[in-house]
Amino acid sequence: MSFITRGFSGRSRERDERLPPGQTLVHDFPVLSAGPTPEVDTEEWEFSIITETGGEHRWNWDEFMALEIEEVETDIHCVTHWSKLGTRWRGVSLDTLFADVETQYDFVMAHSYGGYTTNVPLEELLDGKAWIAFEFDGEPLDPEHGGPARLIVPHLYFWKSAKWVRGLVMQGDDEPGFWEQNGYHLHGDPWKEERYW
Repeated sequence: MSFITRGFSGRSRERDERLPPGQTLVHDFPVLSAGPTPEVDTEEWEFSIITETGGEHRWNWDEFMALEIEEVETDIHCVTHWSKLGTRWRGVSLDTLFADVETQYDFVMAHSYGGYTTNVPLEELLDGKAWIAFEFDGEPLDPEHGGPARLIVPHLYFWKSAKWVRGLVMQGDDEPGFWEQNGYHLHGDPWKEERYW
């Protein structure tokens, strides 16, 4: 007795190629946070990059919005096994923000309003790999998804894309952030399933 029907073809090849190992496709946008959603008004929002010498590069909301803005379409992958394909964002490239930053350090700690932190190698933020995004799917970024602005590093698991981002601090060593101190992988490549230590 055969259990295979002529109409069964399994998952589409295109879908499989876009999903990293162990991931499940979702069409909604799950909300996962390490704590309560902070309320950050754009009149008070500020983003900074602080170097090892104490040099500070700062932008308020109006200064940030005056920078070159890019349209980004990308897939995102959460460590909790969901992936969302073809997400659309608007934001400022980290290449733009680092244009006048001089540093000898190779690592960054992202800091968020609300106290969240995550570590990222600097090379994972440059060359068109990361943005500070303020719009999702044509609308201002909802607070539950990190608004008014969040880091997006879509080629890494999404916990590296810090919500409510307020700054980056250069560091000489790859010191762990919040989830990394609690057992998550220091790097977080979804294609290598770098979920946990």
